[in-house]
Amino acid sequence: MAKNPTNARLGTYVSRSTTGETYKAYVPAPLPPVPPIDMDRLYKSADQAMKALGGVDALAKMLPDISLFLYMYVCKEALVSSQIEGTQSSLSDLLLFESDETPGVPVDDVEEVSNYIAALNHGLERMKEGFPLSVRLIREMHKILLRGGRGSNKAPGEFRRSQNWIGGIRPSKARFVPPPPEMVDDLMSDLEKFAHNEELKLPALVKAALVHVQFETIHPFLDGNGRLGRLLITLLLCADGVLAQPILYLSLHFKEHRQLYYDLLQDVRIKGDWERWCEFFLDGVTETATQAANDAKKIIDLLEQDRLRISQIGKASKSALKIHDYLLKKPYLSITKAAVALDISVPSTTSTVTKLVEIGLLREITGNSRNRIFAYTAYLDILAVGTEPLAHSN
Repeated sequence: MAKNPTNARLGTYVSRSTTGETYKAYVPAPLPPVPPIDMDRLYKSADQAMKALGGVDALAKMLPDISLFLYMYVCKEALVSSQIEGTQSSLSDLLLFESDETPGVPVDDVEEVSNYIAALNHGLERMKEGFPLSVRLIREMHKILLRGGRGSNKAPGEFRRSQNWIGGIRPSKARFVPPPPEMVDDLMSDLEKFAHNEELKLPALVKAALVHVQFETIHPFLDGNGRLGRLLITLLLCADGVLAQPILYLSLHFKEHRQLYYDLLQDVRIKGDWERWCEFFLDGVTETATQAANDAKKIIDLLEQDRLRISQIGKASKSALKIHDYLLKKPYLSITKAAVALDISVPSTTSTVTKLVEIGLLREITGNSRNRIFAYTAYLDILAVGTEPLAHSN
């Protein structure tokens, strides 16, 4: 296994055979890159990204309940990350599924997205308990990510024991062949050590950019690598103290520039072009954080306006404010479930919901006379930007 003599940043290729056919698998060079990352080229982008993160953090703190904002952003990230892999569910599908209101929802697709939310929350909770972001935690999260649904037969929580590849019908025709399975354990162990190496003089955002590429190149699992690799970005930044709250999700940036995203990952492997990838990553942090800050401001303004409108509807305003709080958690509402959750009688809930429909705050979406579902459409419209399923997947 000879090193490339001209560029130490490049990995090596190892030959393997299967069914009488030879192919070459790629083994990445260890991190950090050699020669080192040219930080002079990245300082401006890194500074802009950190300022954007500070802006969204400040605005998020102004929300009446940041946990609701975070929950909805986790939902959005889970959805968009899964859409990059070809899932066709929408934000409305996911929120209806999460609320146990699932008429016509593509359950297999939405279950995958719901598992993503559970995996991310598991990682965040474990880290709050003091557990390090580690290979063990990554495997725990993967087990949750692939529980049930289409990935349940792809060894959830276990590193692969067979060769995988990207593009093409077999390894010899593939666009990219990750390292052989017997190398995965050592490569992931090295990646964990890099992630926790406090002697490195690299900004946390740049380190997260490097870890993401290395994880995707190792491709340690049979399925779910893309989703888990994007999920790890936020967890790593939380672990390094860059994010006080998990408010940064880059999947929307990757989705909007999907082909460039894939091309830049490949350029790191075949050209060693880490700087161009890092610029793209940092620009994505700036773009995504700025969008999140804008969304937070829109949500703050919407809640203030709607609560003012509710206060003007008379004696029903007290129960209407309770229902409004409920809508922030469940923007798709059924009268029976809301009545139980809020300890308000069904007739009173029905009357109040009718008032909210009359003032344009809620809209009934089923057209049914029974088992009706009402949507908080203005709130959903803010959240749904960029979550339309892709028309085609690679």
